[in-house]
Amino acid sequence: MTTREEALDLFRSDDLIGIGMEADRIRRKWHPENVVSYIIDRNINYTNFCTEYCSFCAFYRPPGHAEGYVLPNETIYAKIQETLDLGGTGVLMQGGLHPDLKIEWYEDLFRGIKQRFPIHLHCLSAPEVTNIADVSGLSLRDTIARLRDAGLDSIPGGGAEILDDAVRHRISRLKCGTQEWMDVHRTAHQLGMRTTATMMFGCGETLEQRMNHLELVRGLQEETGGFTAFIPWTFQRENTSLGRFVKEEATAVEYLQTLAISRIYLENFDNVQSSWVTQGLKTCQLGLRFGGNDVGSIMIEENVVSAAGAHHRASEEELRRIIRDAGFVPKQRDTLYRTYFLN
Repeated sequence: MTTREEALDLFRSDDLIGIGMEADRIRRKWHPENVVSYIIDRNINYTNFCTEYCSFCAFYRPPGHAEGYVLPNETIYAKIQETLDLGGTGVLMQGGLHPDLKIEWYEDLFRGIKQRFPIHLHCLSAPEVTNIADVSGLSLRDTIARLRDAGLDSIPGGGAEILDDAVRHRISRLKCGTQEWMDVHRTAHQLGMRTTATMMFGCGETLEQRMNHLELVRGLQEETGGFTAFIPWTFQRENTSLGRFVKEEATAVEYLQTLAISRIYLENFDNVQSSWVTQGLKTCQLGLRFGGNDVGSIMIEENVVSAAGAHHRASEEELRRIIRDAGFVPKQRDTLYRTYFLN
């Protein structure tokens, strides 16, 4: 496997095409059938109240703010019904870190959803899970086990940003630390749940700090095998307080280079996603030749990244077209990356 130093050398290299070709070789090894997948699901942000005040976030509202909300269960049910009507198979549900929502609120919500709908619940994030444990006075393991038993199927990689405590202290000092993020995912894997790993880069971190992140997720995948995919995306600065200090967003070249190096270094991950939400469809399409084998979701609804200034949209037809035009076969998948749909 590629060493840390070799990966750092690739970050310092200007041979973008050579790096992309190596990433493409590894993608073909994992996915020789030439399929690129996508999912139809919906992001439901059940609350925007949050106590963490992360400098890269334009979505949250502090407790008591007039623009804050907690969605009623019936509203969430209506959004899920619409998702199913549009051919969706999953829901990605995340929110702020609410100081008053204990585990019983989530158990009631998840059980209510599962009683009504045949849908995969890919919900919460490591910071949300640790917050639920804290406000409920529970251990992390008991919290995740109870959420699983109530209907939680898998956990997204949100809240990772950069897994380096110096970076986290600078951009999200109140949010869970690197070790806590790792503990949530390790515990979920031990309890039989799959999760994804993400990385938000371009927020002023060094290449060494970026590598710290990649090294940690590769090590955990080696230990548990519980990650389904790695999803790198770029910090969106437009409406955020951090944007005052990070003057330039990551370029398309930097995105493609980081995507490719992720594919090369994370050789124990089945799937690496090329993102259109932050990069747009054209760069996402290029990413399919830089190691990406998945383009994510059509995203029936998304509020967090768009609040920070990303305004890209995509239909299922558009995603299928960019996949085909890049020379691949488009296939709809489910949240666990099973492409059993006959299209």
